[in-house]
Amino acid sequence: MVYSLTYRRPPYVDSRRESLSSEKTGQSVGGSTLAESQDTAVNFGIPEALSFDRIIDGGTCPPCTTRDFMNYLIYIEHAAENLQFFLWHKDYTKRFDLLPANEQNLAPVWTVEQAEAQILAMKDNPNPMKTIAPEVAAVFKGSDFASPKITVVETGKGNPFNTPPITPNTGGRESIAPSEYPWSDSGSTVRSGFKASHDKKAAEAFDSADVKLQPFTIQPFREEISRIIATYVADGAPRQLNLSSKERAALLHALAVTTHPTAFRQVIHTVEWALRHQAHQNFIRWTICNGNRPRVIFARGLGIAGIVGGILAAVLIVLSNAGRGWRVLSAIGFGVGIATLVAAWKGMCVVLHGMHHRHLRPWELFAEGDDASSAVEMKQDSFDSLGSSNSYEDQPWVAKYEKRNLIRKVFDREVWIQEPALRQIQDTIFLQAILGSLVLTAICVGIFVALPKGRYY
Repeated sequence: MVYSLTYRRPPYVDSRRESLSSEKTGQSVGGSTLAESQDTAVNFGIPEALSFDRIIDGGTCPPCTTRDFMNYLIYIEHAAENLQFFLWHKDYTKRFDLLPANEQNLAPVWTVEQAEAQILAMKDNPNPMKTIAPEVAAVFKGSDFASPKITVVETGKGNPFNTPPITPNTGGRESIAPSEYPWSDSGSTVRSGFKASHDKKAAEAFDSADVKLQPFTIQPFREEISRIIATYVADGAPRQLNLSSKERAALLHALAVTTHPTAFRQVIHTVEWALRHQAHQNFIRWTICNGNRPRVIFARGLGIAGIVGGILAAVLIVLSNAGRGWRVLSAIGFGVGIATLVAAWKGMCVVLHGMHHRHLRPWELFAEGDDASSAVEMKQDSFDSLGSSNSYEDQPWVAKYEKRNLIRKVFDREVWIQEPALRQIQDTIFLQAILGSLVLTAICVGIFVALPKGRYY
């Protein structure tokens, strides 16, 4: 079974950041916008079986799983922080909803009206984020050059920060609840082994946004929020999100009031929009390619060689005394060459496709033997919401793959493609290549058959 013969691969989307317009930001991604995004995905060559939600919910097989998506964002797109933050927020929302009602009430909902009011307030201040160093700010403290602090107080409700300081985690409850997120190997997307400097980084982030945060709070998950700020929001964070200064300032103002998941509303819309309409589309386009780059280039070379061979055969027959019927033999070179070239131009090797195989990725090749432990550690770190940066240049497989000779790269190890929808896409592309080859071959052979005999030998 194949898709429509007019099927086209998802086009590549430039990774250049485009902030959400106010119209898109104001809509719920889980509502009508989600349905529209699904229709758009199908129109762009992504079937429902490979939709963003199916991948995130674990409804796909290799090489289209959440793990494969994460690896793509780390090693190819270099923007894994979006997916890591998205998975954390999804897990955080789930854990927050499981809290008792009295604890949830300590972190009030950050309403849309409050967010809009905050945006209007920042329009009066075109530079919401301060770039002055804390040392310089200390020099100007108390003078006319010092910037006044903005104390954020939620209107309509009591200020939760005015409560007297108490011992945190009353009753033995941990500030970071255990996670039940399905892709977390350790049962939690948050690890406790995080440096104590996150408090300082979070404080500096609030200070840069002119937000005064009370030092004591009984809001749930305040410690975890501080770590998230230090990891994704603060300037120079190891997994800093690509946010504008206004988006970052608006988020910090919201987090100064509440730890409710709705405080991330604007940022999570931006992140999810980038994942759905840029990263996911590029990931499916990249996954369709069943061979590595050396193999695809090799396949293109074979296709060009087949076409050249067909032309030479046709020319030699035309210049001879052989009958016109012999010129049809050139169709073998034309047909094989054109089909191979068309498929390779779309990133596919017809030999690998005949077995529904794909090449192992470079980071998958060395995941056995001595590198097994490092591969497991790499797997855990990428899904650790509070891990270090996503740099991979020092991983052992990088140097080993660079030393691998070109012939071995062309004929690297293969593995069967388990995802049925991906195999259908590749079958469609292969059928398109065959049909296109038949048409072009008929035209080329017809031209040579129509030429008169050369009678040179």
